[in-house]
Amino acid sequence: MSKYTSLTEALQDVFGSETAIIDRRPVSGGDINQAYLLELSNRTSIFMKSNRIENLGFFRAESEGLLAMKATGTVQVPEVLALGTQEGTAFLLLSCIEEGRRTGESSVKLGRDLASMHMADSSMFVEHGRYGFLNDNYIGASEQVNDPKDSWLEFFADCRLLPQFQKAASWFGREDRARFDALISKLDRYLPEPEHPSLLHGDLWGGNYMIDKQGDPWLIDPAAYVGHREADLAMTELFGGFDRAFYDAY
Repeated sequence: MSKYTSLTEALQDVFGSETAIIDRRPVSGGDINQAYLLELSNRTSIFMKSNRIENLGFFRAESEGLLAMKATGTVQVPEVLALGTQEGTAFLLLSCIEEGRRTGESSVKLGRDLASMHMADSSMFVEHGRYGFLNDNYIGASEQVNDPKDSWLEFFADCRLLPQFQKAASWFGREDRARFDALISKLDRYLPEPEHPSLLHGDLWGGNYMIDKQGDPWLIDPAAYVGHREADLAMTELFGGFDRAFYDAY
């Protein structure tokens, strides 16, 4: 995706040379980025995230995840409008979703849409392997390794468990390391290989989906990669926000 060198350049390229911002309102809800609702002179509302310029990679990774999920043709995601930098900041422009009320029917739609994404062909999102992603990305503010692997167990061990253990290595002693090595060597006792690889949202907690005014679900803020579909389901259990109707529909 091309990168713009100013917000004005991005807006005028996407919406036309006469486009200008007539109102900018802060939006709450994000822990990492600043977020704004922009009202444009053409009566369009869009969503903007901004951060320090060195964090442009966050937005590029988010764009890649949104575009990947959209490419499956199974779920709704915000449209990626533009990515760029301006005066020491990075920005990402997305289409605006007008939030509605979560209902049992919207939970059913979300469950079915997620199941469809998990069943979709994921081969286009990994090169030289079956699991991983085209690039490394982020989950929250943490880097997420997506090296391609042919085995889910190998990917989960090398790209998920090992990086987390290494980050916390200073807290562990020799016995802890031995226990970790023993777990890795016996991982096949606890985790099966999936029926097929699935494109995952990657960070599917209750704050990373929205329901619009029509009751339709949208997935936002992905940490996308190709893995075992149950990793997404496990993430839904972390903070709640998904009801029985969602799981039954899935």
